[in-house]
Amino acid sequence: MGAKPPTKVSRTALVVLALVALVVFAIDQTTKYLVVANLTEHVQVEVLGRLLQFYFVKNSGAAFSIGSGSTWIFSVIATGVLIFVVWFAPRIRSVGWAVLFGLLLGGLLGNLTDRLTRAPGFGRGEVVDFLQIPLLPAIFNLADAAIVSSMVLFLILTLKGVGLDGTRHVKAVGSGDGSPLPPVKPSGPDAAETDASHRHPSAS
Repeated sequence: MGAKPPTKVSRTALVVLALVALVVFAIDQTTKYLVVANLTEHVQVEVLGRLLQFYFVKNSGAAFSIGSGSTWIFSVIATGVLIFVVWFAPRIRSVGWAVLFGLLLGGLLGNLTDRLTRAPGFGRGEVVDFLQIPLLPAIFNLADAAIVSSMVLFLILTLKGVGLDGTRHVKAVGSGDGSPLPPVKPSGPDAAETDASHRHPSAS
């Protein structure tokens, strides 16, 4: 048997992934710089009334202030996920999945940069959080929002049956085991005539 030909790398998907990740990372780091430079820590600033507020805090945990005090663990996990995304990226040939992984990569890079470059030290840096909305009890940043958006997009693509190669997989309607349903027998006034014509076909 001949060897299976290698899957071609989609340059379009890679470009989309890289651009989305770069945009997310740039916006995240820019907003954090502006927050640190212009806002006072633990002081609430209303942006859209109660709907959106700025509340600058430094978070030593994961997204949405989960697991504070375990910065090293989250730094290691984020680094592992980043390596996986970069390694897996050449297999993606769907623009939708490229956007998903771009959001994930950009968000992870944004928060990991904080952990590697901010006080109190390398790998233990505190992440800058500043967004607060009534629907969520925790405070977050744009990197967190990008990561959550990638999860939402994952659910959408999965439910729609969109594969990593861009093809759409539609499950055949059947009896529940994937097999097609038998043809539906006609009913109504024409049913008897149709059934008779099948049993006694006329000669042509």
